[in-house]
Amino acid sequence: MNPWDIHALLTAKHAQHVVLIHFPIALFLAGIGFDLVATITRRREWALAACYNLIFAAVSAVPAALTGLLAWQWELEGRRLKGILLLHLLFGASSALLILIVAWIHSRSHRRPDGPLPSLRWPVQALAAVLVILTGHLGGFLSGVNHP
Repeated sequence: MNPWDIHALLTAKHAQHVVLIHFPIALFLAGIGFDLVATITRRREWALAACYNLIFAAVSAVPAALTGLLAWQWELEGRRLKGILLLHLLFGASSALLILIVAWIHSRSHRRPDGPLPSLRWPVQALAAVLVILTGHLGGFLSGVNHP
C-alpha cells in the first residue's frame, strides 16, 4: 500500500480504529493526572484542565468505539467473538461507558464552581483507568504489536 494514498487510508477496514483509539486513552489518563494534581494543590486551573481533558476523552471515545464495532463487522463479517477479541470488546465498551460517566461527573460539578467534586469519582476513575489499560493491552495483542 502506498503511504500517500488517501483513498486507501480512509477505506482500510480497521485503520480508523487503530488511529482514533489513542486520543481517548491519552486524554483520559492525562485528565486523571490533572485531577490528582488539582486535588493535591487545590488549584482551580488544574481542575479545569482535568475537566476539559475528560470531556474531550468522552467525546473522542464515541467514534473510537464505533470504529471498533465497524472493524468487527468488516473484518470478521459480524461473526461471533471469542477469546481476546471478546474480552477486548467487553473491556472497551465498559471503558467507554466509564469514561462518559467520569466526564459527566466532572462537567456536572464544574457548573457549580464553589461545589466540591464527589469523592466517588476516585474509585470510578481508578476502575476506568484499569479497564482502559487492559483494553489497550489486549488491543496490542490483536494488532500484533505485543507479539514477540
